Amino acid sequence: MNIGNVTLKNEYILAPMAGFTDEPFRLICSKMGAGMVCMEMISAMAITYKNVKTFEMLKIHPDESIVSLQLFGHNPQIMAEATKMIEEYPYDILDINMGCPVKKIVDNGEGSALMRDPVLAGQIIEAVVKASTRPVTIKIRSGFDEEHINAVEMAHIAYESGAKAVAVHGRTRGQFYEGNADWGIIRKVKESVSIPVIGSGDVSSIDTANAMKEETGADGIMIGRAARGNPWLFKSLAEGKEYKPTKAEICDMILNHLDLLVIAKDEYRALREMRSHAAFYTAGMPGSASFRREINQTQTMDEFVNKVMEIKD
Repeated sequence: MNIGNVTLKNEYILAPMAGFTDEPFRLICSKMGAGMVCMEMISAMAITYKNVKTFEMLKIHPDESIVSLQLFGHNPQIMAEATKMIEEYPYDILDINMGCPVKKIVDNGEGSALMRDPVLAGQIIEAVVKASTRPVTIKIRSGFDEEHINAVEMAHIAYESGAKAVAVHGRTRGQFYEGNADWGIIRKVKESVSIPVIGSGDVSSIDTANAMKEETGADGIMIGRAARGNPWLFKSLAEGKEYKPTKAEICDMILNHLDLLVIAKDEYRALREMRSHAAFYTAGMPGSASFRREINQTQTMDEFVNKVMEIKD
């Protein structure tokens, strides 16, 4: 799969997820076989303000797969300025978020709010394309709500404004993540533009990935929530056969993830962030509810590790 002049090793992509797709988790998914990994969305305004925490989020490990850095904002000039300010970072693709449904983002005219203003969306894409030395892509939803399904229009605007690919989540902003994704709208987008189209929504296995490809003709498959606690999904997809990790492998991955978080951040943040990751890794395991309660009470790295080792045995 090619996006502009960038070649992905396969069509399976880790979606951008706030609070999840930081450097450690992207590295894990990369090693599991993801063709591209997407960073957490970054505020263009915060970049122009030189916010220290924002620049910490821009760290990229040299062993990651093809990396997509995602910006959000509503001002074309600020988006272009931020693009120029991050030029030195080693990402491969620059994505513009036009799909985030979170209220504070939408209320600020950003994320999926841009689907209500296609003209402004086009201006933003043109400004970023002009400022970027990397291929620019966009991520959208099917529409803002059921009365305004305009993914096809947005995809046309993206193409005409210089974008090299478009990712479509088959839900409206009004749906958030509820109900079923509409793969039909992904198919319509694919049939209407000549740039690669990446489908997103309800893919959680080889079967659902294959079904999406068959029903939509999508060039790429973007996976978000199903990858939380299950980076082995990318191994399954890349190798074409379902891989089920053992309990020991899951526990080892939890500890590996923790180590990566400590290196990328610090022990205090790593321990607290790992609690939520561990809950996803162990979902469905016998005794997982009591395990989650216990790890949420751990105060030191040793306590956390000991709890993981208890369920490993």
